[in-house]
Amino acid sequence: GSTRAFTLLALALTDYLRDCADVGRRTSYIGEFARHPKVVAVGECGLDYYRPAEVNDEVKEKQKEILQKQIALAAELDKPLIIHCRPSKGTMDAYHDLISMLKEAKTAHGEVVRGDIHFFVGGAAEAEALIALGFTVSFTAVITFARDYDAVIRAVPLASILSETDAPYVAPASRRGKRNDPLAVVEVVSRIAAIRGEDPKIVRAALLANAKRLFAL
Repeated sequence: GSTRAFTLLALALTDYLRDCADVGRRTSYIGEFARHPKVVAVGECGLDYYRPAEVNDEVKEKQKEILQKQIALAAELDKPLIIHCRPSKGTMDAYHDLISMLKEAKTAHGEVVRGDIHFFVGGAAEAEALIALGFTVSFTAVITFARDYDAVIRAVPLASILSETDAPYVAPASRRGKRNDPLAVVEVVSRIAAIRGEDPKIVRAALLANAKRLFAL
C-alpha cells in the first residue's frame, strides 16, 4: 500500500498574557484564514491560570473574552475547537470556568460547539462534564511516566479519547530529557491501551477513528 503524508492546521490567538489589545481585529484576521479547507479546527485557545503571579482577575476576564470570540468563530465556521485549559496548581479552577463557558456556548450556538481538550490534566468529574458537552479529552506522553491520569483514562469512554505528544515538550519515558516529536504518539497510544487493559490494535484504531470523526478527515 501507499503512505499518504498531509498537513492540516488549527488557528487561534494564544498570546493573551502578553498583549490583549485589539482582540477584535486579530480574531477577524484569524477568521479569514480559518475559512480555508486545510484548517480543520480553531485552536488551541482557552484558559491558562497556571501562574498566579501573572493571572489576576482582570487577566482571567480577558482570557474569557478572547475565548468567547474564538468559540463563536468556531461555531460560525462549523469547525471544532482545540482547547488549552491549565488550572492553577492543586485546583481545577480553569476547568470549572471552561465548563461554565461551554455550557453557555451550547445554549447560544447549539451542538455545533464541539472539540478536543488538549493535554487534559483534569479529573474524572471534569472529563465527564466535558464529554457531556461534546468534547474529547486528549492525553500526552506525560502518561508514560506519571500515574496521575490512569484512573481518568480507565473511566473515560474510548470513543472520547484522543492522543497527542505536545512536541517538542514532555518527551515520553523512553526519552526523558530529550526533545519530543510527533512519533512519540505511538508510545502514548500503547500506554493508553496498557492502562485500560485493552488490545493496542483496537485502541489505535479507535483513537484514529475518533480524530477522523472530530476533524472531519
